[in-house]
Amino acid sequence: MRSRVSTDVSGRPGSAGRSGSGPKKSRTTSRVRRKVVAAAVAAAAILPVVSACGAGYEAGVLNFYPPADGADTFAAIGDKCSAESGGAYKVVTTPLPKGADDQRLQLARRLAGNDAGLDLMGMDVVWTAEFADAGWMVPVPDELAAAVTERSLGGPLDTAVWKTEDDENERLYAIPFSTNTQLLWYRKDVLEDKVGRKRPASTWDGMLEDALISGRNGGPTYIMVQGRQYEGLMVWFNSVLVSAGGQVVDPDDPDKVTLNDTPEHRAATVRALRTLKAVATAPGHDPSLSNSDEGSARLGMESGKALYEVNWPFVFPGMRENAIAGSVPFLDLKRFANLYADPNNPPSDRDVIPVNREMQKVFDFAPYPGFEGLPTKTTLGGLNIAVASTSKQQDLAWQAAECITNEASQKMFSLNAGPPPVIESIYDDRDFRLAYPMWEEIKRQLEPEHAAVRPKSPDYQAISTLLQAKLSPVGAWDPETLVDELADAVQKAINGEGLIP
Repeated sequence: MRSRVSTDVSGRPGSAGRSGSGPKKSRTTSRVRRKVVAAAVAAAAILPVVSACGAGYEAGVLNFYPPADGADTFAAIGDKCSAESGGAYKVVTTPLPKGADDQRLQLARRLAGNDAGLDLMGMDVVWTAEFADAGWMVPVPDELAAAVTERSLGGPLDTAVWKTEDDENERLYAIPFSTNTQLLWYRKDVLEDKVGRKRPASTWDGMLEDALISGRNGGPTYIMVQGRQYEGLMVWFNSVLVSAGGQVVDPDDPDKVTLNDTPEHRAATVRALRTLKAVATAPGHDPSLSNSDEGSARLGMESGKALYEVNWPFVFPGMRENAIAGSVPFLDLKRFANLYADPNNPPSDRDVIPVNREMQKVFDFAPYPGFEGLPTKTTLGGLNIAVASTSKQQDLAWQAAECITNEASQKMFSLNAGPPPVIESIYDDRDFRLAYPMWEEIKRQLEPEHAAVRPKSPDYQAISTLLQAKLSPVGAWDPETLVDELADAVQKAINGEGLIP
């Protein structure tokens, strides 16, 4: 796996539907209208700008707006699909801004402004409910939806499923394209030398105990996480909460807060909060945890101060390249520097197999941690491809979307831009396995029994923002008291109080 791009908090470059779930309880039309009006107001402030820079409608030309990171690969995929269409369409790729919030805002403004030049959208996995309820994206055609459902791993597929008030049942509103899942990264050499065993802990309690033992024996003690007040904190909390048996909202009713509605749910939320607090306040904890994000967590591990780290797979090639450059004190890989001597001819994934094996003697990966006796669930990131309701050529756009998300395209993106694919068969591909030594752990965590999606709600952005504010700084609160404060914050987000979506 080459180090191609960084990864944001959604697990994208730069972040089977639920079985047995019945129809969702209807959401009020006024709430949906409120969200559309609020977005339209935001759009109105810059409608002259949107009109000036919008590509406009041109028959046969499909305007595709993906994230900025991975833009070259998106453009190459678009060109490939254009050529394969035999002149039926031409995909014009225009990158969105780098930040996920800015991407969402630009798309919302274009959609609220009825921009006919917007055909295909790169959608963060947490936007499905909001955009579908607002009428900004159209459902995947039934035949294509059936094919996508058949080929896709269940966890990523669930991020693209939603039921609006007008839908009789849940429907696929976008095509999953790329995904991501955090793993547990650890110092194998420290576990053997300072803790006295070969395998990493599988639970948060076990990790805390290992860190304590390592510290007593003069070893590193940090457990690196994403604790800053941003989306990464929401990802951490959600993974721990769902693994503890809890949920932020009812999967079958996004208007119902489930953090404290039953004794069992309250206990799960308290357990999750106690875990976050324990990591943030344990002896030898990372003193900068309240400012830690994906990048600083990676560097904290590379500094030699950490025993464990939870993070996206990009940390593996990052560690490799920095170790080859001589900047990782506990890992000397400078003898492999010749592999990277020619910047115009980087090593293949096969070339770096010996480097990976040497690195894994001291720095290795394992499944995400959880709780004893409960299935671990890990929050997914990723990107879905949707067709805008403003497009005047939706049938043609779905043809292009089918090509952009097919097996060849997903493999190309995963090998050149970084995040893993969602098509299950690619995980049997030899090239992919060479690029992703941790492919087996990733695939396992993308299955429904181990995948956690962030709260599926049209109010997700407000829910996340308010929860982050309550959780930060991590550990500076009483878990028993915070449960009700979190529940109140989520209810405010659902009610539209205090934030404009």
